[in-house]
Amino acid sequence: MAKVVARLRSELARVQAGVADGAAIEQAKGVLMALDGLSPEAAGDELASRARADGLPLADEARRILDRMVRQPPAQASGTNREVSKLSTSSYFSSTRYLSKPVPSAASSPAEALRPHARPGARRTRGRRALTRQQELVQRLPGSVVVLTPLRGSAGEIEDYRIDSASPGALDIAGRTGKDLIGLHVLEAYPMVLGTDLWEGYGRALESGEVWVGEPFEYEEVVSGIPRLSRFHIQAQPWRGRLVVSWVRLDAGEREERRLAVMQRLGNLGWADWDLTTDTITWSEQVYTIFGRDRRNGPMTLEELPRHVPAEDLPALGHSVERLLGDGRPIDHSFRITTPAGLIRHVRIVAEADCDAEGTPVEVHGFFQDVTETKEFERELLERRIAAIMQESQLKAERDLAGRLRHALLPLPRQSVNVGGLHVEIAYEPAQQGLNVGGDWYSAIELLDNSALLVVGDVAGHGMASVGMMAQLRFTAKGMAVTGTPLTHILARLNVLLLHSGEDHVSTATVIMARYQPKARRLTWARAGHCPPLLIRQGEAHYLDSPDGILLGASHEARYAEATLLLDRGDQLLLYTDGVVEEPGEDIQVGLNRLADMAAAAHAADGRVLLDTVLAALPDRSRRRDDVCLVHITAH
Repeated sequence: MAKVVARLRSELARVQAGVADGAAIEQAKGVLMALDGLSPEAAGDELASRARADGLPLADEARRILDRMVRQPPAQASGTNREVSKLSTSSYFSSTRYLSKPVPSAASSPAEALRPHARPGARRTRGRRALTRQQELVQRLPGSVVVLTPLRGSAGEIEDYRIDSASPGALDIAGRTGKDLIGLHVLEAYPMVLGTDLWEGYGRALESGEVWVGEPFEYEEVVSGIPRLSRFHIQAQPWRGRLVVSWVRLDAGEREERRLAVMQRLGNLGWADWDLTTDTITWSEQVYTIFGRDRRNGPMTLEELPRHVPAEDLPALGHSVERLLGDGRPIDHSFRITTPAGLIRHVRIVAEADCDAEGTPVEVHGFFQDVTETKEFERELLERRIAAIMQESQLKAERDLAGRLRHALLPLPRQSVNVGGLHVEIAYEPAQQGLNVGGDWYSAIELLDNSALLVVGDVAGHGMASVGMMAQLRFTAKGMAVTGTPLTHILARLNVLLLHSGEDHVSTATVIMARYQPKARRLTWARAGHCPPLLIRQGEAHYLDSPDGILLGASHEARYAEATLLLDRGDQLLLYTDGVVEEPGEDIQVGLNRLADMAAAAHAADGRVLLDTVLAALPDRSRRRDDVCLVHITAH
């Protein structure tokens, strides 16, 4: 219901305003017809032309013309000035100059007969003219100013206030400005005002005739569904039964100051100004914090600055000062200061000068920023970069050395070899990820009894330690095999060797060893945690069942077993390291199946073709994490 009443009241106000505007326009046209001898149409055109020239609505221009035709009685004019003098006591108003303009005399008005007081409805006409003069006055006032007319009930009590005039710069909490405020009712526009100190203050001002100045007033309004709380400093000046109300919004300035303070604190920067004509220096609070200076001492002078700057920074800083103050050119310079507490801080200054017509600086504006953390970060970053470069160089040198050592210890044959009735093809590719060399190794030699020894191993880790351990295992295994030591005994001795070799870290390795006796065509093999051999026979590929044997270096209680296999002519056997079948994030069984499928598909080709096929199917070398070693055997 309240909304309906408010809407009807607003519509009524608009209708009344429209009627008043129409009457003013018609009267002004009559004045122009009498003054200039114009026809009604020509008078209407003249009125419209004047309104466009003055930048006013047609009704306001009409009221201005009517006001000029009315001579104010001297006593009334004097009273007006006395009443307005109260208004001018406020710091927000300076209206005397507007009200002291000369008023045309009766003799100067050729349209004296058209004065509204000689016609019925004179009081309403004078009220409209007074309202127009009032709006012209308020139009010239700066800031937020409105004129409120009290709306009284039948018993004389104040029920509401209507905004009859508003200054162009008036801005309310909802964002309405100037003429958008005219015609609004206070309780319709700001319903939360009722019953507040502000509402009571308006009433006291009208009753006492004295200026009311309120405490900072907080008002909350929901705008677009969002509660908005604002603070205002408001004062009300009684004037001819109305109130001239002015306000200053406090929270906007405070909010900006808080934002500026937060920005300076978070950015660790502060602004500074220097008026060179008065030698006045102004610092923000954060500049005092940056320099560690007591605020009671005021800003630091240019003469004081060198005492707080390291000697090695002074020449460059001096050149920047000369560029700014001597040449009037902007600067962006970093230097160090020593605070009274003895702290060294890195400070950046960015400043520019305002110059006079001759190019001489008269004012300097800029900011100081504490960039100590940034400089420390840059220094630490540089140190880490140098350390990384040195480490990279060291690792590269180690890799080169390890590569040369591995090549010396484990030379790759340039062509296939025949040992103990077997045709052997070998392939080895190191991983290219990182700078380390892996510990993959192999052996393919013929023993004194014409049998063949085949070994493939993989030492965990990379680098010189892995290469060194690979060499120990390889030569130890070969030496023991030459003396006729059984394969299981060799693995047991290698396990002990590995367990006692790791001083700073635990070393482990996997190995598969096989001895082939050509006369019996029997292959005896054993393993220590290694992948099983792949047998390719008559176009089919399958993995051999593995005997027991955990990886080397894992346990003092390790036990190893052997398995045997009779090889037919044309049988192929593939020994390999885990780099062939392992990929990150993939189950190893997937890699084993993939290798078996490739081997079966290439069974008709020779060993070199098979190895090339397997290598080509592996991931790009730049993405591999491990070396790759393959030994392909074909039985004659």
